[in-house]
Amino acid sequence: MNKCVERIYNGLIKENPTFVLTLGMCPTLAVTTSAINGIGMGLSSTVVLVMSNLLISLLRKVIPDGVRMPAFIVIVASFVTVVQFLMQGYLPSLYDSLGIYIPLIVVNCIILGRAEAYASKNPAIPSAFDGLGMGLGFTCAITILGAIRELIGAGTILSTGSSALVDFTNYGFTPASIFILAPGAFFVLAMCIAVMNRIKRKHGMKPAEVPDYVGDDTTKEE
Repeated sequence: MNKCVERIYNGLIKENPTFVLTLGMCPTLAVTTSAINGIGMGLSSTVVLVMSNLLISLLRKVIPDGVRMPAFIVIVASFVTVVQFLMQGYLPSLYDSLGIYIPLIVVNCIILGRAEAYASKNPAIPSAFDGLGMGLGFTCAITILGAIRELIGAGTILSTGSSALVDFTNYGFTPASIFILAPGAFFVLAMCIAVMNRIKRKHGMKPAEVPDYVGDDTTKEE
């Protein structure tokens, strides 16, 4: 399999950051009250992942080992600031909805983890695709969570607050509001992980795998 395609596949399926590695649980549980929130947070994180992985990979031989984590945080924070300003200017309603979780992308363990485990040890193009794969995997996961919670907890699909693509409450559906709250988030996440593990077992894959390059330089490329 082509290296770049493999990185995308890993992020989407094999090493999905939410359903397999269970990373980044804070935004996963907090912002997934709707599908729109999931899409917004996921795409924002994807942009930061791709750009920070790319730049960190390009600078990997320049950044001293002793200060690499502070350097990674500065790089990630710079891209998060750009994303935050763009969202505030062009998508103010989404910006208000996501709130503090946009700047908290800086310390998202998915982003810092990819920087440390992969981008700092591999060339630029595979690192960018690694960020893209992980970002898309994260986006898909939290969008699914948000859509399920929104549908059951609010009775809507793709609601923007003032309007929705479909509003099932107009057809007599009674929402279970607990799914919008924290207990509902944990329940839906658990069900999604269980379904993911069931599918992986059915196809002869391990339910959850620790990436073979975590703490190991065996995938380092020059």
